Amino acid sequence: MIRRRIPVAILPALLLLAGPAVLRGQAPDPRALEREILRQLIEINTSDSAGRTLEASEALAHRLIDAGFPASDVRVLRPDPRQGMLVARYRGTGQGGRPILLMAHLDVVDARTEDWSFPPYQFREVEGHYYGRGTNDNKAGAAMLVANFIRMWREGFQPTRDLIVLLTSDEETEQRSIAWVLQEHRDLVDAAFALNTDGGGGELKNGKPVTFSVQAAEKVYLSFVLEVRNKGGHSSVPEPDNAIYRLAAGLNQLAAFHFPVRLTDVSRAYFERSAEGQDARTAADMRAVATSADPAAAARLSAVPFYNSVMRTTCVATRLFGGHADNALPQLARATVNCRMLPIDPPDSVEATLRRVLADPAITLSRVEEARPSPPSALLPEVIGPVESLAKELWPSAVVVPEMSTGATDGLYTRNAGIPTYGMSALFDEVGDVRAHGRDERVGVEAYHKASEYWYRLVKQLASRSLQP
Repeated sequence: MIRRRIPVAILPALLLLAGPAVLRGQAPDPRALEREILRQLIEINTSDSAGRTLEASEALAHRLIDAGFPASDVRVLRPDPRQGMLVARYRGTGQGGRPILLMAHLDVVDARTEDWSFPPYQFREVEGHYYGRGTNDNKAGAAMLVANFIRMWREGFQPTRDLIVLLTSDEETEQRSIAWVLQEHRDLVDAAFALNTDGGGGELKNGKPVTFSVQAAEKVYLSFVLEVRNKGGHSSVPEPDNAIYRLAAGLNQLAAFHFPVRLTDVSRAYFERSAEGQDARTAADMRAVATSADPAAAARLSAVPFYNSVMRTTCVATRLFGGHADNALPQLARATVNCRMLPIDPPDSVEATLRRVLADPAITLSRVEEARPSPPSALLPEVIGPVESLAKELWPSAVVVPEMSTGATDGLYTRNAGIPTYGMSALFDEVGDVRAHGRDERVGVEAYHKASEYWYRLVKQLASRSLQP
């Protein structure tokens, strides 16, 4: 359905005039609601180039207010003229402590139609999967949170503390919306702790759940620009000092280099627990790496890209530019190298290592911006206890493991703002077939609805107790 755009400034006033379409006590069909909201979000192109996160925020605001939420508790905010984000509050009795913040993001990575088997912003259900850009990262999370708010509201659930849904608008790019709302509207999102649908997750091996990860820490994001400049000249008279060749030689040096294995407390616990349910060789290697510096075990685990990223800082070339004309020697060659640093590796040390590995003073190195590390979140028993017990109930074969995320999420900012943050998408993907950010992104139909059920039960448990963290 196509809606006419409602100016954000008058949205709450207009919605106050509209009565709820469904009264409390009339519970919806959870699966139908979850599917419909996901479909609606997938078919709104919220990539950075399209800039339609405001439209997605307004659509979800309409759903919440149509379900009966007071318009004053459903806020569409504008962190900048191109973006819209949603903050919705489910008010509790106030007897259970400070609020719980529930997080997701509305934006997605751009998808090129020519790279996909079908239009990426078209929702499809095929052979047990939902397809479309954002089905996995992270519109599934946004849809689950909103669907569960509506489900709990219509059932008449009364939490003991406020619940806050926060849907940001640029997690995949600048992450300015999360920084902005924490700076300018801290009162709207302040909480005892946060649960993030954009972290953690489940791992399947041949369809069997083996791990359920809870993200408690993140690697640190830092990009460098590498440049080689020289005088150039005519391509008919080649010179040995070629900017592209020199940069390429340095990048080849970097490609062959591996930072040393260094485990944090979170990653050590990850390997110790993940050993359960693995094949004998992998389990032995995980235990060896967790308890000692075993080079052979580390080398075998490093063959798996994710395990490799958990064990060490990584730096990889992600962009390349060179030259200005087909018939001219290049005057400039430039590359971007993106590093995901362990929280225990200082940025200055990583930069010094890169300079040593490149081993060419002609290659200049500069930081795109300064790194923003965040402290790990303490594994609070009053939070992690229900997280783990419910995961074991729904996925008995899966081992619950703490995780240091190899990628960046909005949890970086909430942790730095003093809000302990735990990522647990509860979506299970087959090992080696994770399609987030990639071609033909998808999520299993049953995996999606079971994850939503997990979040529904978990939030109700945490919001039915008198917790005081």
